[in-house]
Parts: sequence; structure tokens; C-alpha cells
Amino acid sequence: MSNATAVPFAGHGASQAPADRGPLAAGPVADADERTRDRVLSAVLEHGPVSAAELGDLLGFTPAAVRRHLDHLSRAGVIEVKRVAKSGAGAGRPARRYVLSSQGQSSLGNDYLDIAALALQQLQKVAGPDAVRAFAVERFADMERRYAPEIDKAGPDITDRAKALADALSRDNFVASAASIEAKPPLPAALSSVQLCQGHCPIQQLAARFPVFCDVETEVFSRLVGVDVRRLSTLARGGHVCTTHIPTGRLSAQGPPRSTAAPASLNEVNNHQQERP
Repeated sequence: MSNATAVPFAGHGASQAPADRGPLAAGPVADADERTRDRVLSAVLEHGPVSAAELGDLLGFTPAAVRRHLDHLSRAGVIEVKRVAKSGAGAGRPARRYVLSSQGQSSLGNDYLDIAALALQQLQKVAGPDAVRAFAVERFADMERRYAPEIDKAGPDITDRAKALADALSRDNFVASAASIEAKPPLPAALSSVQLCQGHCPIQQLAARFPVFCDVETEVFSRLVGVDVRRLSTLARGGHVCTTHIPTGRLSAQGPPRSTAAPASLNEVNNHQQERP
């Protein structure tokens, strides 16, 4: 969308003014380029993987202008190109799509994650991996408590619940979106789904060291939407977005009763793990 919120990133800096511009013009031109690049970068964060043409349509820029800013951001290392296979027969070469790089994700600001990682490493050393899982369960229990009333207001339709979940995640800076994928004949309608994507993870570096955070988050999503979901990719494991597959073949949410309370003990966590198929 053309009013994408600018997200300033450390590292790409202000552009240099062309040599033929005078010193008085250099400042305003550089500032304007910087603001424009922030808009392009924000659009890549929100809509990636996205093509240069799509960015031009979203922001109202010419293809040449978009590519100039994309080239600058790419040289700065905050975005990268993903080759995405086109669908359909005779699709030809994979399309170029832009996404945030690992450096770009880190530039969003992940304060104190190194300290948190050291603390969790020590916790795991002293109390074992179950203690880290219990910590993750408690952290995401707060998310589940906050999100549940809003998602329940969306009603029993799984697609509506998934979109409500995406809205809630976006307010918490996960930059989420929910795209419906309808199964077309000869595929059965039961194969229809929603792809829930998160363009940013505030704890990405932490989750890379402790994947249990991603696992517990997936379990929370499953309870919130009311069906079993499957995590297809995560930023923590090298994906360009976190992607969760949510099947919508069922007419309404029929998942198990949701509990928003964190387990009272490590034994309760262990019992939960044993009960899962």
C-alpha cells in the first residue's frame, strides 16, 4: 500500500549526492532519498517476497526509481533477492522477489537478546531443556490470553480467525498477513488453506538458538484458530518469512478446548508433550 509506515534501518545510511549537484542541494536530495528508501524497505518488510513491479504499484514509483533504491538497499545488505518459481505450465525462469536479509532483520532492533540467550543457556545447563520450554510456554501464554478474546469475536470460520490472528500479530510488530489459498478442481475443497506469514520476529536471534520458542508459538496458533497447523518455515531457521499452513477445509473451528494458563510445573509440561500424537 502506498502509505507504508517507514521503518528506519541502521546501516544503509544516507545516499551520496551526485557529483554535479551543489552543496546546498546535496542535503535535501540525500534526505529525500533516505525517506524514500525507508518506504521501499518498509514495503519489502510488509509484503515480501515482492517484485520490483509490485513495489512500484504499491508505492506509486516508476520501475526505474524502485530498482535504483532496491539496488542501494541490496548493496547495503539489508535486502536480498529470492528466486521464486512461477506457477503453471511453461512458467519459464524463476521470478526475482525481494525480502529482508538477516542483517535487515537484525537492524530492526533486538535489544538484550544476547543477554537473554546467555541467561537461557545457563538455565538449560542448570535445570535442563524442559526448563527452557517451560519459560517459552509461560511467555506465549500471555500472547494467547491477549489474543483469544479478539480471535473468538471473529466467529467459528477458520479463515476469519486466521485473519484476526494476523491482525493481532501485526500490532505486536510481527508484520503478519493471512492469504487464502483456495483449492481448485480437480483438487478437493478440503485442501484449501490460509498461509499465515510473519515478516518480522522480535526474538529471531533467540529462537535460532532455542527452536522451542517457534514450536510453542505454533502450538498457541493451533489452539487460537481451532485446528492443527503446520509451520512451513521460520526466520530463525533461515526462511525469509515465518510461514504457518492453516487448513480451512473444515467449516468451523473444532479444536480442543483452549487453556490460556501456563503450566504450573515442569511435570505438567512433560505430560503435555507425552499426550501429543
